[in-house]
Amino acid sequence: MRIAVDAAGGEYAPHEIVKGAIKAAQDYKIGIVLVGKKEILHVQASRHMKKLDISLVDADEVIGDEESPIEAVAKKQNSSIVIGINLVKKGQASAFVSAGSTGAVMYAAFAMLGRVEGIERPAIGSIITVNLTSPFLLLDCGANPNCRPRHLLQFAQMGNIYVREVFGVPSPRIALLNNGEEEKKGNQLARDSYQLLKASDLNFVGNIEGQNFSKGIADVVVTDGFTGNIVLKTLEGLGEAFLKLKEKSPRTASASGTEPQSAQLDVGFGSLVKRIDYRESGGACLLGLNGNVIISHGRSQTKAIRNAIGMAKRSVDRKVCEIIQQYKFTEPDLPPTEKGKEQDS
Repeated sequence: MRIAVDAAGGEYAPHEIVKGAIKAAQDYKIGIVLVGKKEILHVQASRHMKKLDISLVDADEVIGDEESPIEAVAKKQNSSIVIGINLVKKGQASAFVSAGSTGAVMYAAFAMLGRVEGIERPAIGSIITVNLTSPFLLLDCGANPNCRPRHLLQFAQMGNIYVREVFGVPSPRIALLNNGEEEKKGNQLARDSYQLLKASDLNFVGNIEGQNFSKGIADVVVTDGFTGNIVLKTLEGLGEAFLKLKEKSPRTASASGTEPQSAQLDVGFGSLVKRIDYRESGGACLLGLNGNVIISHGRSQTKAIRNAIGMAKRSVDRKVCEIIQQYKFTEPDLPPTEKGKEQDS
């Protein structure tokens, strides 16, 4: 197994990306292909290359977050993102991990790898661990702001495969994110999606509200990319706020005369921080394309990159992409009235 890593993408590239890749090569015993400016990468990684399976592929261009993904991918064929995705397309890498421009990674993967047959919209799936003993996969987290009910059904079908294979859950519980638990709650998209999910052969458990994320009642939560991205960014913001609070707590406790460690234990603060820290999962998987792609947080450092590569390894080990490719994405039969509503939406 060889995982291609975008060593030029992200706020802390290339130094932190290289460190995370080296740590992953050590911990997971896999091959790593670092994609970026070769002369810089050689200086940072050369002393590890004799002991670890690490190779370098030159890419002298970088796509920035401020650039148009479509134009940048078309013009910058020597960018780390385009070259990294191309390694997956050619079979020279089992997966690609990038903390670079999310839009560019998505477009390059879509254009170069292509959609799985039967999938209309690929989706970004992120593992949410507000409940440490019962994490769930949230999708879509931003690839598709505007969706139709059949798209949410396909997200659920792909999420079902991912959680079943990667988490080992025999029959994942699928929930629909909504503003109420009742079947008729929500906007037209939510109501029509509910009917499709209910009629499918998935283990659909109904609607879930945001305040119930921590209750462990679902293994997969589906929504449109607009809503999913807001949820994800909100949780990331809370995680960063708690991390800063945790860093300040010893000083605050010292000033107030309390013991910082015991104070944290009393409220379970350390555990809470870990649960919503984006560095723990490392990244989000791009499902529905003919290749394994992991999108990391733009501020990813060593730990997050190491964990993102671990996520890529698990996807490859469990053959998630191949199983999705073999799945027959069909819609269940609905009563005529419900089917008419779905088509109208």
